[in-house]
Amino acid sequence: MNEPGDPGNPLEGLLGDLLKMIGGAPGGASAWFEAARSLAQGVATDGAPEGNVDPLLRIRLEELARVAELHVADATGLALRADAASLGFNPVGRGAYSQLVLESWRPWVERMVRAQEGGSSALDQLGLGQLGASDLGLGDDLAGGAGLQDLLGRFAATMGPVLLGLQFGSAAGHLAQRALGQYALPIPWAKTDGLLFVPENVKAFADDWSLSLEETELWVCVHELTVHAVLRQPHVATRLDELLEASTAEAVALQQGLSERLGGDFSDPEALNALMSDPESLLADLLTPGQQASSGQLSALTTAIGGYVDHITASVAQKLTGSAGALSEAWYRYRTADAKGEQAAGGLFGLDLSRAQVDRGAAFVRGVLERSGEEGLSRLFAAPRNLPTPAEVDAPGLWLERIDLPEEPSGS
Repeated sequence: MNEPGDPGNPLEGLLGDLLKMIGGAPGGASAWFEAARSLAQGVATDGAPEGNVDPLLRIRLEELARVAELHVADATGLALRADAASLGFNPVGRGAYSQLVLESWRPWVERMVRAQEGGSSALDQLGLGQLGASDLGLGDDLAGGAGLQDLLGRFAATMGPVLLGLQFGSAAGHLAQRALGQYALPIPWAKTDGLLFVPENVKAFADDWSLSLEETELWVCVHELTVHAVLRQPHVATRLDELLEASTAEAVALQQGLSERLGGDFSDPEALNALMSDPESLLADLLTPGQQASSGQLSALTTAIGGYVDHITASVAQKLTGSAGALSEAWYRYRTADAKGEQAAGGLFGLDLSRAQVDRGAAFVRGVLERSGEEGLSRLFAAPRNLPTPAEVDAPGLWLERIDLPEEPSGS
């Protein structure tokens, strides 16, 4: 009888080799991350080495950050950090960006991994629980009883997290090819002394739209600092965390659809090998924003944040340069382009980053400004109760009416 992993049994040989390649530990906590890191790096850089950042750019960003931070703090009324030190920028290449963004996503993916492990068995998730020797194309003398079943169990338990990792890795890699700064997605990051800035993408954006590179760099600094100012508000971060938690839980259920689709391939070693050689094909099964109950609330809040940030960025840039119209238009078109990275990454978190949502956020801000001016808009993040509901994002007048109502006493 063949031992598990013996090449005399083609299926066991393939499974054994794959387990060695990806680490093999059931639960695959490190396996998913290493798979994600490798794929993200390859997609972000196309396999090319990255050069060093120009020291002159670092100096220029320090100067821009000081100017931008003062104006953002004045325009928003929000503190960008607890102490008086300036919040600088850390210029990075696409590959480095992809690795750092994966680190920031890691807690969410690990929650998905834990939720997967708490659900149905790994074999059942991958459609292997009821397979017998004949289903696997093996004779009775090769079935190996518990030996093969154990190998299948280890493979399935490892592949669940790895499949998640490949999805996040591919999304991070594509995101790194377009992200101008840290907040390509409007979700909180861990505390940092500096914000990410991707010089290669910023220059490409300026060149593609025939924009001044200096003004574009200033725009990106203002935008990133404004997002940071909003997301560091404790009640905003807490609400986003709650909605992302709910979205993560629902995403696990949708991952079962991917596992079911893959289940049919495990009886055919050639099909399985083809699948593993084309991990980006897994993106075909990314969840669709809107399928989740929580995604409507999450998208509504991030849409309002996006509209607010765009308004503040344009206002500050206009004040500093006197000509922000072309940049505003270019940024709108860039955001609403068919961007695989943003859409895939957003979809993993239940975010809808479509043109319709960008326009929705802009309409909400316009509606507030028409009714209550800048003073009304400044109340958006002033208190937890001021965060808009999905219905209020579509009806800014209702939002203004509600926040003007007396606050109900606690415990009533």
